[in-house]
Amino acid sequence: MVRDLCDGQMEGGQIGSTEITFTPGKIKGGTHIADTKTAGSVCLLMQVAMPCVLFAASPSELRLKGGTNAEMAPQIDYTVMVFKPMVEKFNLTLDCDIKKRGYYPKGGGEVIVRISPIKQLSPINLMDRGTVTKIHGRAFVAGALPIKLAKDMSSAAVRCIRKEIRDLYVNIQAVREPDDQAFGTGSGIIIVAETSTGCLLAGSSLGKRGKNADKVGIEAAEILLGNLRHGGAVDDYLQDQLIIFMALANGISRVKTGPITLHTQTAIHFAEQLTKAKFTVTKSEDEEAKDACIIECQGIGMLNTNL
Repeated sequence: MVRDLCDGQMEGGQIGSTEITFTPGKIKGGTHIADTKTAGSVCLLMQVAMPCVLFAASPSELRLKGGTNAEMAPQIDYTVMVFKPMVEKFNLTLDCDIKKRGYYPKGGGEVIVRISPIKQLSPINLMDRGTVTKIHGRAFVAGALPIKLAKDMSSAAVRCIRKEIRDLYVNIQAVREPDDQAFGTGSGIIIVAETSTGCLLAGSSLGKRGKNADKVGIEAAEILLGNLRHGGAVDDYLQDQLIIFMALANGISRVKTGPITLHTQTAIHFAEQLTKAKFTVTKSEDEEAKDACIIECQGIGMLNTNL
């Protein structure tokens, strides 16, 4: 997909290959289609395409096909509810239209992402999480699964959160995806906390055969609560997704996070190798947030010369 959207050349881009040689050309806007033909994640396709098409000459429409709610990748609900509003703080706009949901193992989902190019990304400052003002979410089933599963996931998650956060109304909708908007069978849950400073943190989990619905709900709730305990302004899954944008932005970005994940260490390593951006990670001095870290980056102020 990236080869095609920048008229590049690529060698070794096939299964079983141990080395890829990639030579980019000029990034072009317009419509690009990428189909994993499996439950491979559309969200991961979007992650790799976004930093490219932001620097295209004209708006892009990415038609991404595959899994929308699959293991080992963000669920599309996370991408829409958390990643999108948080990444838009870099001063970009992103539109995400879920045409059809797809699950493991068949995939078959489709999402259309529209992105306008930008002259330059603004740096972000996410140092103050503020207080949690709202907790909401959705528990879903699709295909052959009964709505009762979604209700069980939802109520188990609510019970788990209530033990720790008593003063907030927690609203997790139980939904059945319409048959014409989902391919195959799947279930899962996402729970999002909103804060007084406009931060969004989440916890999510997927159902699978033989996994108790209550357990799925509790797992998502525990992840959310863990993300709220560390005192960071972003959750553990957003951390690494912001790194490339921080590297390209014009100026100093600062983000307060929980403990640095291996994904984030890897993202920083490669962002520094591929750009002249400089990252520093320090332990937070804050008494209340003992596990928190601060990621600081001097971005390179990448300019879109096509605009």
